[in-house]
Amino acid sequence: MVSKTSMQRQIPESISWEAEEYIVRDKTSWWYVGLAALTIVLCGIAVLMQWWTFLIVILLSAISLVIYTVRPPRIIHYSLTRKGLTEGNIFRSFDDFKSFGFLQENGHFAIVLTPRKRFSPRVTVYFPQSQGEVIIDALGLRLPMEEVHMDLLDRLIKFLRI
Repeated sequence: MVSKTSMQRQIPESISWEAEEYIVRDKTSWWYVGLAALTIVLCGIAVLMQWWTFLIVILLSAISLVIYTVRPPRIIHYSLTRKGLTEGNIFRSFDDFKSFGFLQENGHFAIVLTPRKRFSPRVTVYFPQSQGEVIIDALGLRLPMEEVHMDLLDRLIKFLRI
């Protein structure tokens, strides 16, 4: 049996990697046709009901969604130390999280950090498969590991291919 102190010696002081900020899901031209059709229908309803604010919200939402889907994901530099996780220029202390979990989706690997604060969102960090074991072992020394599942919003985003 390996003790916790001997495992700490095997895990590097700092682990760094780069990964995309989110998974790019392929969208066919039919996806854009569907978005346009839905936008037109909702705009038609807004005009018929004379809901001008709703009309503006629908148009801005559709434009924002198109911009978001055609924008390529940024490559973010991550660093894991004994004190926490650095995501780009943002430092996240391990004290802010109660546990972590591991997700795999279509060849993409991610760590999901569950915050201590009740209404804070989970933090999802993607990583390359080649460094997965070291990253998970390092996190396991600092946080308990829990089984995580995609929540309703994650499943909706995956279904809509956003």
